[in-house]
Amino acid sequence: MGIKGLLWFVTNACPGASTVVNLKEMAENQRSCYPGFPPVIVVDAMSCLRQWYTPESWVCGGQWQEYLSNLDTFIDTFTAAGIKLVFYFDGVVEQKKRDEWVKRRLRNNKEIAKIFQFIKTNKQQPGRQMFYIPSGLATFTRFALKSRGQEVICSLREADYEVATYGLQNNCMGILGEDTDYLIYDTSPYFSINKLCLDRLETVMFSRQNLCSRLGLHITDLPLFACLLGTDIVPESAVEGFRNQWVASFCAKSHRSDKRTNTILAVANYISKISRSYDSLMVLEEMLPLGSDKSILAKGIESYLLLEQQSPWLPCDGSHSPAASVKQEMPLSLDQEIFQIAKEQHVRAESYMVYNVLSSGEVECSNTLEDEYDTELPGQAHVYCLARQHIYSVLLESGRDLHGAYPSVKEWFVCAGNSLQQPDLVQPRQLPGGSPSLRTLWLSRGPQAEKQRCCTFLACFQLQGVAEDLQALKAPATAVCSLLIYLALQVDSLSVEDLNAFVAQTLCLEGKSAAQLADLQLAQIDSRAVQLGSLFIRGLSVLIMGNSACGFPFRMDDLMPWHLFDGKLFQEKYQQAHRGWSLPELLEGNESWLSEFQNLMSLIFKVCSAKGRTIQSRQRENGFVPERRERGGASCFQNPGRIPSHPYHHPNRGCPWRGPQAPAFSSEFQIPGSGYRSRRQPLRGQRFQHAPRWSR
Repeated sequence: MGIKGLLWFVTNACPGASTVVNLKEMAENQRSCYPGFPPVIVVDAMSCLRQWYTPESWVCGGQWQEYLSNLDTFIDTFTAAGIKLVFYFDGVVEQKKRDEWVKRRLRNNKEIAKIFQFIKTNKQQPGRQMFYIPSGLATFTRFALKSRGQEVICSLREADYEVATYGLQNNCMGILGEDTDYLIYDTSPYFSINKLCLDRLETVMFSRQNLCSRLGLHITDLPLFACLLGTDIVPESAVEGFRNQWVASFCAKSHRSDKRTNTILAVANYISKISRSYDSLMVLEEMLPLGSDKSILAKGIESYLLLEQQSPWLPCDGSHSPAASVKQEMPLSLDQEIFQIAKEQHVRAESYMVYNVLSSGEVECSNTLEDEYDTELPGQAHVYCLARQHIYSVLLESGRDLHGAYPSVKEWFVCAGNSLQQPDLVQPRQLPGGSPSLRTLWLSRGPQAEKQRCCTFLACFQLQGVAEDLQALKAPATAVCSLLIYLALQVDSLSVEDLNAFVAQTLCLEGKSAAQLADLQLAQIDSRAVQLGSLFIRGLSVLIMGNSACGFPFRMDDLMPWHLFDGKLFQEKYQQAHRGWSLPELLEGNESWLSEFQNLMSLIFKVCSAKGRTIQSRQRENGFVPERRERGGASCFQNPGRIPSHPYHHPNRGCPWRGPQAPAFSSEFQIPGSGYRSRRQPLRGQRFQHAPRWSR
């Protein structure tokens, strides 16, 4: 969050505290001073996401190929200047910052509600002033950077602390981010990502020394200064009472009119006039409101002390030390070697959520672009609850008590109606037939072990009976098919048209460049398609979690959204499907995609039908603005027919088709009551070549 008002102050009322610098020139100077050691900038990745995500479309679920292209440009620019980047991501939410995390999530809910109201009113994406990063952006950015050969670190405690520590211990050239907390830490110089001009590698550097000179403080005073202004740990409400008294007294003497400047100078003035001692801090603690945690100021100061740093405001006996807030580790029931593997994978950003479950039994998921007023589509937290329960059972198998009960998992998942006053206690659900130990899943080798990992993963998503069918698909199709089957079983309102759109956009994504996708223009935006896109993307993150828990039966790269999803393309296919476009039109006239489409849809409906789920057709074209349809690519198909608008049925449950398989679009069928009969010839023998991709 940073310190309220401090960025404005150093930018506008503190000459010399912010200066424009050229990072390439600084890197050359550092190489001269330290030959043989490449200049390093440690990047607070979480605060850079808004700057990295520049694709015009942000509301539809993410323009992932465009985003990758932006990351490539960013990395290449620094590499060309000889600067190494180390990227840090938040890996945990510390308990002392949970209240602030909750406040932000509830505030974000209000922003998201306004976004959906705008979309439903205008059928367009809001302007950049309402920008909200696509769901899952932070999660997938970790893997994107790793795939580009970058060093990525996922924190074991609050990321800004680890970023500051890394910068200090590794003599880094600086920290790149957007958080004034980096002005408070006594660490490397702080560079602004918001002010970065990538073409020239110029940005603003903030100076702690010049800030302290302006305030009349020592660097060791900055943590107390920050706490008295309000931080993530020290709420502003706890200190504003006596702070307002200082401001009133200061204003009476200085005759300044600017409130922000007066507040900061008044706090600094008070600190400069008292002795730097724990006794002075105790006096301040007694001034806190009744019922407040009297140690909150000490905790706030301690949170800014890096390893081996001391503060004159804290006792000398070491009772307040940085190590005191490090997260508790390994439950006694867990194998030490397995826990260490989970921890190392977490730090290297190779897994997702596994370490959090094993170390503290607590996980969280931030806001998702969901319409709280859409009663047909449940939120992603509810949709994927069953899958998470199964994954928890895999991870916590060794933690069951004498009665076979699993320990519960604390979930902080943002969704409509959840006030986040306390976590949801979620009980793991055992897989059919049980699950092997983590030692077996993670350390065993050989074909049988690979098969066991695969089967365990599929069981987490209710897919244990179709392993062979899924293994026969190409890797991107396997992930999409698995996710869509799970969604169809969990979301009653998911229709034939919705599934057509998902499958068609995945197939049509193949071969399209980032530039082609950027050029795609949408006449309008549909709010339901926006939520479906976010639901799909969140589903991919659950697949990643399951993959991590089960010992990586998939290659992680095969689960990444840039191979599977583009928000604008899905929005286009959704609207086309719900308008009743023909299959050749939906597939852009590509005959090879037709066979793949048939195979995927047949498998989805076969599994759903076997589980008693009949998927209905439900076109939602009334709200769409009429648009001219381009038919340029459809002529390569013979007698193109409209996409079926009737329920799919299993062949053994009254299916009107002839033949042993559910033919989807491959043989003659009739839409009940329409008088229309397809005359397309059966596509026997047109199965495409599959490459098994379940290897690690």
